[in-house]
Amino acid sequence: MKKTLLLLATTTAITLASTGAELLEKKCASCHMLEAPTFHQIPTLKAPPLDSIVFHVNLAIEDEQKKKEFIVDYVLNPDVSKTVCESNKVAKYGVMPSQKGNVSKEELALIAAEMLAKYPHPQFVSMIKEMLTNDKMKALQTSPFLVNSEGLPHMTKLLVQNWDKAGLGLTKEQKEKLLLVRKETLGEVKAIKQQLAPLEAVIAEAMIDREDPKSVEKQLEKIAKLKIEASKAHLKCIAKTTAILSDEQVAFLLPFWE
Repeated sequence: MKKTLLLLATTTAITLASTGAELLEKKCASCHMLEAPTFHQIPTLKAPPLDSIVFHVNLAIEDEQKKKEFIVDYVLNPDVSKTVCESNKVAKYGVMPSQKGNVSKEELALIAAEMLAKYPHPQFVSMIKEMLTNDKMKALQTSPFLVNSEGLPHMTKLLVQNWDKAGLGLTKEQKEKLLLVRKETLGEVKAIKQQLAPLEAVIAEAMIDREDPKSVEKQLEKIAKLKIEASKAHLKCIAKTTAILSDEQVAFLLPFWE
């Protein structure tokens, strides 16, 4: 009887010492923030907060058991192709190193259960919803037809951000084709910019010297024609890009453009 009680006491002590909450502190807190981050804290973090990780896991996976299996597998066998986060986040934080030898599958099962039960915090979800609402309001400002600093349509920027994300699911063949479209577009835009620069310089100099605007009419006409050509290059880029992507992939990139 005494031996049985001792065994039960020992088993209970081990179980209590290995709760999911304690394992989160021991195994995860050195890199991942356990508390709900504020908007201003997020850019300063060295790894995604647990709130963000679980938020994205919940978006990508519906079945609770599969969520747990994903967390266990990813911690032990991390790979960029498995990520549920945006590629720009992966580029910022990098792919986490495998934790084989640092944590067991049994411990990870407890950690995964604790993560899914505790996270994301309500205040984090509220913050994300507010950010998404702002994104909807800014949808027109991030139109796929607008051009970013690289002289490419916004859609190309979205592709770069989500390049390796499992939710987008780009195949190797699609990536090769999309890279060719990007290269062609950058080449066309670069050539146009090179022609625009001296024309714009002439106009700027004429205005500084207070010359008659009629003196630069020819340059203005050339600039207008070149910008039309640039617009054609951008539209061609979007057309080729959407032809490579499936309807589901386009909807993934542009959820507010129905």
